Amino acid sequence: MQELINDINGWVWSPALIYLCLGAGLFFSVLTRFMQVRHFKEMLRLLARPNTSPEGISSFQALAVALSGRVGTGNIAGVAAAIGFGGPGAVFWMWVVAFLGASTAYVESTLAQIYKERDHGEYRGGPAYYFEKFFGGTAGKAYGILLAVSLIVSCGLFLPGVQANGVANAVTTIFGEGNMVQTSFGEVGSNKLIALLFILVVLGLIIFGGIKRIANVTQYIVPFMALGYIIMSLLIILMNIGQLPAIVGMILSDAFTPQAGFGAAIGWGVKRGVYSNEAGQGTGPHAAAAAEVEHPAQQGMVQAFSVYVDTLFVCSATAFMILITGQYNIQGALPEGQFLVQNIAPDTPISAPAFTQLAVSSMFGSFGQVFVGIALFFFAFTTILAYYYIAETNVAYLTRSFKTTGSLFVIKVVIMLAVAYGAVGSAGYIWDIGDIGVGLTAWLNIVGIIVIFFMAKPTLTALKDYEDQQKAGVKHFTFDPQKLGIKGATFWEERLRQQQPQADAENGK
Repeated sequence: MQELINDINGWVWSPALIYLCLGAGLFFSVLTRFMQVRHFKEMLRLLARPNTSPEGISSFQALAVALSGRVGTGNIAGVAAAIGFGGPGAVFWMWVVAFLGASTAYVESTLAQIYKERDHGEYRGGPAYYFEKFFGGTAGKAYGILLAVSLIVSCGLFLPGVQANGVANAVTTIFGEGNMVQTSFGEVGSNKLIALLFILVVLGLIIFGGIKRIANVTQYIVPFMALGYIIMSLLIILMNIGQLPAIVGMILSDAFTPQAGFGAAIGWGVKRGVYSNEAGQGTGPHAAAAAEVEHPAQQGMVQAFSVYVDTLFVCSATAFMILITGQYNIQGALPEGQFLVQNIAPDTPISAPAFTQLAVSSMFGSFGQVFVGIALFFFAFTTILAYYYIAETNVAYLTRSFKTTGSLFVIKVVIMLAVAYGAVGSAGYIWDIGDIGVGLTAWLNIVGIIVIFFMAKPTLTALKDYEDQQKAGVKHFTFDPQKLGIKGATFWEERLRQQQPQADAENGK
């Protein structure tokens, strides 16, 4: 079974998918005239806008929910793996994929806003919704169902357990295992069981409160954890400021002639960048659709900024801490146990937080282990929240399609069971199974949004409409899909009908 899963995973996450993600980012960047650069100031302005709607969440809250999924254990362990297998040059390619991926995030998140729906007092949307509404008919619904099922399996069943394992291990890193207790999963440390109980209680209180409660939690935790992590990296950089120019030069030079080989650098850099910022994978649009905005392009811009935060800020923080302290090995394409560069013990795991822990510990002693453990706790816990919301949204989509009842309660129970198993058991091949689901979703989503772009270009039309209103100096932006030739945007059509009488009254008609 393990061999079969590895074979499928290798096929799904082949170089073709890696370069599809990179190519899509370049494609959308060129056609939007690099909106991720031109509208950077507007991205920051939109984050400060409050939300007055009882149904939606603010742009900042949507950013926080999306970041809770983007910023996870991969920002600590994933960056270490990119350096360990691809060399310092892999960091450059992570930056490239983040810069280009910001335009992909704009496209998929704007689509989520255009084709979102009202559902029991909340806004919902995502790939399943926008593919069904855009393509229409049986084909659109079948494509939507396929994506929804893929997202539920990966984000609702397999991946939360892996993140929970990271949370539990973070607790034992700080407090130790405690007394061993015999359970059906074997012997488990008492501290891990206490951590699991705490996780389940807090998780239950949050997820049974809906998207608004998730947003309220993440809008405080995510900025706190990201800022604290970045500050730690800045302290380490300042303490080694004399080495900074050499480190930057090494990243840039090794991006094309690295010790690990060009293919390893770009392959690992792009793969880990895509894994981390999730641009194009279809996960970010779920939070984007929940936001209350005046125009769909606004949330697209905010979500483009979230890619910057994830990779350019948080992943870069990890990379600089590891490289500037020299706490890494480079294996490249060599057999296991052989290294192109060996700075630390040969048995130090590469695909793990070990490089990061050693980097912080080399400067701050035992506090380094505690700090990284706390960072892992918050990173992993908020990622579980994001996975839950993605799974819930897609269950709601299927519920709407098949008119079933009680399914949202079931997914809450399932995800808590997955968290319990992941925290006390061995995740094993579950991560690989989850990767298969996410990889398939990435294939389906990226190919689909490219097809949409060629057929009608709704996101490019929305961007031009927003820019035209900016030039006209309007105080309140509006979005009229029918006027723009965008079909299937029923939410915005209905909103415009409700707003028209008020607008006529204000204009004296």
